[in-house]
Parts: sequence; structure tokens; C-alpha cells
Amino acid sequence: MQGNLRKMKVELMNPVQYQLPLTDELVDLNPLIGQSLKLVFTGNISCVHCNRSIKKSFNQGYCYPCFISLAQCDMCIMKPETCHYDQGTCREPSWGEEFCYQPHFVYLANSSGIKVGITRHTQVPTRWIDQGAIQALPIAKVKSRHVSGLLEAAIAKHVSDKTSWQRMLKNQVEIADLKFKRDELLSVCEPEIEEIMQRFGDDAIELLADEQEVDINFPVEIYPEKVKSFNFDKIAEVEGILQGIKGQYLLFDSGVINIRKFSGYEIELLI
Repeated sequence: MQGNLRKMKVELMNPVQYQLPLTDELVDLNPLIGQSLKLVFTGNISCVHCNRSIKKSFNQGYCYPCFISLAQCDMCIMKPETCHYDQGTCREPSWGEEFCYQPHFVYLANSSGIKVGITRHTQVPTRWIDQGAIQALPIAKVKSRHVSGLLEAAIAKHVSDKTSWQRMLKNQVEIADLKFKRDELLSVCEPEIEEIMQRFGDDAIELLADEQEVDINFPVEIYPEKVKSFNFDKIAEVEGILQGIKGQYLLFDSGVINIRKFSGYEIELLI
């Protein structure tokens, strides 16, 4: 099978079900765990937005012109608290209205320890699975990405907003009491929450006291003791026994590879 990679499609089941997109084909990956696989990079890369042929990709799959022109590649996507839509400088105002001015959730997740994050309402629970979280809990619903970023930044002063991908892949994580942590964080951040609501309105933030925790079980037979990461830009072939899948990583007995990182890369899959 041959085609251009996209990030793996996921479905929340027990365990998570994975499919690998290769252009227009979807490969069911769970049945392949325990088998020998080989991924060969052909040397061809296509921009995930405009589909032009490129030699180097930016921001997980974009050509340089798309990278510097698309709103979805702007720095405010990574740091939504810096949203500049109201200043009239958004790269694509219509895109911002469609994707940024939609309900978002601020959540706690446990991937390599407790972290705070944000996601659009349409990306629950996909976002948590992609991060390799074994637990997740929505703690607030907000009316825009900008507001979610401001709330996340306030909470991130007291808890991490990053995932240690090495610890996540080694499964070096313990079950946490996310509801207890939610109450603790919302209490200490009460002044910042009130300030955001005064600025954007009382309906800007809805605190979620009754949400249930989501537990996530990944299809992994053996977790790596040491994490060796493959890179198609350096080695064109990745081969080994597929021992599991977690986040957007394939876990082989020979190393791991982040599929999302190589979106747009054309590969040949040999089973």
C-alpha cells in the first residue's frame, strides 16, 4: 500500500481503534499489532493544504507559502491568548470566525502527569487521544478560542501545559484525581476567571462541575524502556514489530515514529 500520510484517525473504544490514512485509503492498524511492518519514505512530500509538491514541510505538513499565509499556521493557534482578530490583523478572518469563534473546552488531561489544555468542542475526545492521555476531564466551556487561551494561561501558572512525550510513551504515569485537581485550580484561579468574565461577559466561561472523567486505554502490548525516535528526513525506512499505538505514535520494537509529524510524506507500507 502506498500513499501520503495524514495523522491517524481514532475512535474511543476499549482499546482506542486506529486507522492510518494513506491518501484515500484507510488502513486498520489494531489488527497489525504484533506483526512486522515496514514503512518506506519515497522521497515525495505534498503540502497538506494546497497539495503542491515540496522538498521540505513546515508545521506538520505545510509548504512555506501556506505556512506563512494561513491563519491555521499563525502563532496564535499555539498561543490563543495572543489572538489578534479584534485588531483586524487576522490572516483569514472568515477562517477565524469558523474555527476560533466556536465553543471550546478547557480540560485537564493525564498523559505524562496532569496538564491543562484546550480544544474545540468538535475535537473531544480526539484531542485527548492524540496527546496520549490516559485520563481527561473537561473543566470549563468557553465561547471562543481566545477566551480558552486566557483561561488556560491562568491555570498554566499552577500546572503544566506540556506533555513529556518520552514519559508518555514509556507509560510512566500514575492515575490522578482530576476532579480534586480541577477544584483546586479553579479556586486558586478565581480572580483571573472573574477578570476574564468582566472583560468578555458573564457567558464567556461556564465552569463544569458535573462532567465525568474519560478513561482512555491504548492498544499497546509492550511499552518501550528507552525511546528511540525515527525520522524520515534522516532514515527513509522504518521497520520492526508493531508493539502498540499511543497518541499519534507507532511503537515498534526498534523505535517509535510520530505519524502526525510526517503528514504529507508519501510512504509505502509493507506488512
